[in-house]
Parts: sequence; C-alpha cells; structure tokens
Amino acid sequence: MGGLGNKWTLEEHFTTDEANKYWNSAAESARNGKALTEYVEFSLLDVDERLRLMDKTGIERAIVSLTSPGIQSISDAATAIRLARETNDLVRAQYVDKHPDRLSMFACIPTQDPSEAAAELDRAVHDLGAVGVLVNGYTNVGDAQTARYLDHPTFAPLWAKIAELGVPLYLHPREPLPSQTLIYDGYPSLVGSAWGFGHETGTHAVRLMLSGIFDQYPGIQIILGHLGEGLPFLLPRLEHRLDKQREGVGLGNARRKVGQYFSDNFYVTTSGHFHTRALFNAISELGVDRVMFSADYPYETMEEACAWFDTALLSHNDALKIGRENARRLFASTIR
Repeated sequence: MGGLGNKWTLEEHFTTDEANKYWNSAAESARNGKALTEYVEFSLLDVDERLRLMDKTGIERAIVSLTSPGIQSISDAATAIRLARETNDLVRAQYVDKHPDRLSMFACIPTQDPSEAAAELDRAVHDLGAVGVLVNGYTNVGDAQTARYLDHPTFAPLWAKIAELGVPLYLHPREPLPSQTLIYDGYPSLVGSAWGFGHETGTHAVRLMLSGIFDQYPGIQIILGHLGEGLPFLLPRLEHRLDKQREGVGLGNARRKVGQYFSDNFYVTTSGHFHTRALFNAISELGVDRVMFSADYPYETMEEACAWFDTALLSHNDALKIGRENARRLFASTIR
C-alpha cells in the first residue's frame, strides 16, 4: 500500500432492498451500460467488499449515505418518514455497530415534512450516532414534477435543528426535474453525473448562499462533492456580475458576497473528480483546510480515487489535511 494511509472518505453510498423499491435503475443502466449498473447495484448492498477495498487502498474510515435520489425522491410524506427512519436504523445496525472503527453514517431525512426531518435528524444524531446529514438535492413534494429546494421558507425547522446540533449537511446531487431537461434533449448521457449533477447542485448551493440562511445561522457547514460542483471556478464570475446587478431584482436576502459564504460555510470533497489542476483551483479559492478526500464509491472505484490522490503533487502536510485531518476536525464532536 503506497501513498497516504488512514484516509477518510465522506461520499460513499449504500442502498437497501426496501429503498430500491422506490426508484429503478432503468435509466441509469441505459446511460452507463449493464455491466457497470450491475456492479454498482451489488456494491451498494455489500459491506464485506467495501471493507476489503478500504483495506486495499488505505482508507481508514468511510462515512456512508443513502444513494441518490434517496428519500428526497419519494413524493408521499408518510412513506418518506417511515423509510428514512427504517434506513437509519438499518445502517446503524448493519454498518456502524458491526464496524465502529471503520464506518460512520450520514442520516437520511424526510425533507417532505421539514419538522419531521428535523426530528429524525435529532434522533439519528443523538440515538444512532449519525455524524451529519446528507440530502440528495431538491425534494419532490406531492408528485415527481414538483421540486422544493432547501432555501424554501418551510425548511426553517430543519435549519434551526442543524444549527443546534452543529453537524454538517452534505448536499449531494440528483438529476434535474424531468421538466427541466430540455437542454439535454438528444444527449441523455449528460443528464446525470457527467454534467447535469454539477449544474443542478451548484445552482442549489448558490440559492442557499443568496437566501440569508448563513446570516441567520453563520456556523452551518455545507459539504459539496466533486470538488465543489464547478463553483471554485465559476463563483468569482458570479460574484462580479451580481455586484454589477446589485440594484436589480432576485438577488435574495444575502448580506455578504457569495465568495464569503463559500469560504466560511462550505467544504468540498474530491469525490469523483480526480484531476490535480482542478484540486489546486479548489485549494486556491477555499484554502487547503476546506478540501477533503472522497471517492464516491461505488460509482467510482476506491482504487482509482486513491491511486490519483496518493500520487498527486501535494506537499505532505497538504495531503494529510485533505486525506484525513480536515475531516477529523470537522467531525471532532461526533467521531472520536
């Protein structure tokens, strides 16, 4: 085993047989091919293979989370509440309790009902040992064509609970609403992780920056995967143009510039974006203390993620921070 050992990873996914009933992989299979889809479906359910690969690649701890589109795609609130609770109980019993030194969990929550989401997050953190929460993008409310983003006023109880608990929220991608995919017409491979994920999630993050949430709760921390969903490169241009338009409409309730929120309230991980120049760009915009290693297993392989990171042209101190120490600091109150 070469490179940095004892790495921590934060965007590593699982599913359950029950959760699989509420979404199907037909579209994913069509885009990715049958072999890849079958590998992912097996790996999302298998714990032993996950641990074997962690040992092989020098990953000490992984924080696991329910795969996209997750609870957020279930339009019936009662079903979402039940499934979130069952899933959190299962991952605690089947992953964390059996491997407490290797696996931790992000809670999944029923954002269809923000008060119930806050209550389930509280239970997951206090009773199950969840180290934070992962939300798979917007929430379907009522039907599959209706999206509610996390800056919506109804999410006030959830943000208050996140601030109270002091745990981070990982904002994970999902595909855009079917009604919002006209620009991808004829190119279905662009809808998901190749392109649509980043555009959808980066815009969601900007909505949070403009909403005033971080002025109300300045300590809240958001994690973005894929080296920030393009924001380290795009935010300077956004900030420049918003400043030019400061007397216009639709600028939200933000009291500061978007770049300040990005620096103070966001972390990024390397999940699924194994490119050293992009990593350096993220470091230059955010600072090395706000970048963390991740693989995005099983959609990406631990072998590829670690082979890249372990040979990236980083100083030893920066590799330690990104590979482990930044995550240790962020989760110091929940992982000991």
